[in-house]
Amino acid sequence: MSFEVEVKYRSVDHDQLRRRLLERGAAAAAPVIQEDVYLNHPSRDFAATHEAMRLRRIGDENRITYKGPRRQGPTKTRTEIELPLAPGADAFAQLARLFEILGFRPVATVRKTRTTFHLVDPPHGLEVSLDRAEHLGDFAEIEILVADESQLPAAQAAVLALAAELGLTEVEPRSYLRMLLEARPKDPSSAPAGDRPVAAIPSAGAAAPGP
Repeated sequence: MSFEVEVKYRSVDHDQLRRRLLERGAAAAAPVIQEDVYLNHPSRDFAATHEAMRLRRIGDENRITYKGPRRQGPTKTRTEIELPLAPGADAFAQLARLFEILGFRPVATVRKTRTTFHLVDPPHGLEVSLDRAEHLGDFAEIEILVADESQLPAAQAAVLALAAELGLTEVEPRSYLRMLLEARPKDPSSAPAGDRPVAAIPSAGAAAPGP
C-alpha cells in the first residue's frame, strides 16, 4: 500500500511543458495509450464512500487499482493499492467478466494517451504526465507515491513547488471519470454530485448516483 499525492492541471501547452521538463533533465518515457474501466462495488456505494476501483490496460499490460477516499489538504492525496495482472487482451476480458459475475458493474471507460516524465533529481519519485484524454482535452498531472504517512507533507510541498516552477496554475480538481460523466447527455438519473470517483450503476429501472 502507498499514498498517492497528485494535482491535475488544465489549459496546458504540452509542447512547452515537454521542453521545460527536458531542459530540467527529466527522463521521458514512450507515450502509451491507457484504457481505464471503472467498476462499482455490488454492496458498497462508492459514490458515498468516495472510493474507486479500476481495471487498467496499457498495451498488453494489465493492472487493477484501488483508491481510497481523498484526504484533506492542498493536493489530491489518497491511499492507493495497485497490482499487476496477467498480460494480454484475453486476460483483461476474463478479469472483467469475473468481476461482472461477482456483481461489480462498469461505470465508464476513460481512454487517454499519456507521456510520463520522471524527475531524476531530488525529491526522487516525482512524475509529470502529459495526458490527452479522449473527449476531454489536454491535461498535466504531477504525482508522487510515498510509502509512509509521515512523508505526506513533504510530498505535497514537492508537487506544488514543481507546479509553480513549470508555470501550472489552473487546477482541475475533477477526476477524468467525473469529467467524462459530466460530458454525457444530461439525465436526471445520472447527474454527478461532487468529485466522487465511482458512481453506482443501476440495475434495470434503478437510478444511479453520480461520481
